[in-house]
Amino acid sequence: MRLNINLASRPYEDARSFWLRWGTALAAAGIVTLVVLFFGVSGWFSARADRKLIAGYKAQIAERDQERASAEAFLNMAGNRATRDKSQFLNALIERKAFSWTKVFEELEKVMPPRLHVVSIRPEMGPDNQLQLKLVVAGESSERAIDLERRMEESPHFNQTYITQEQHQQGQTPGDMVTYDITTHYMMTPPARSTP
Repeated sequence: MRLNINLASRPYEDARSFWLRWGTALAAAGIVTLVVLFFGVSGWFSARADRKLIAGYKAQIAERDQERASAEAFLNMAGNRATRDKSQFLNALIERKAFSWTKVFEELEKVMPPRLHVVSIRPEMGPDNQLQLKLVVAGESSERAIDLERRMEESPHFNQTYITQEQHQQGQTPGDMVTYDITTHYMMTPPARSTP
């Protein structure tokens, strides 16, 4: 029987393979840390630029709100009320005159899903001086009305569309089992799309 006994005061260690293994792992971890740090710092700088832009927009909004408040205060003065009321009346007449039934039905035809139709439609000026359409539509299922609501929101001519009432009916025209009241804001001229 042969015994291998190491009588050296410092046992042999394979330091080269140790540093090769652990040095590689440490270098990879360092590279990953640098990449994460780079993206974190660049994201922080990008967010800082966005915060400056948002602050600028907020300042512009506050300035416009202040101008609007001063203009409203001027129009609410006793001497200007008659002019203001006349102006509002004339603007409402112009809005009504500019309303085109043909254009409304063209836009509705583009967004109307199959097996759903308009029963009635009523235009009126909303509290914010925007033209509102109150529609009653009929169909066979609520999915069609929800699809119409979604399509109208995607259209540039309609916004703030929502179903206000749903009524189930019995013994009506075949296919018209449910009627829906829908309210939407209608824009005769869609807003200009900003180009990036």
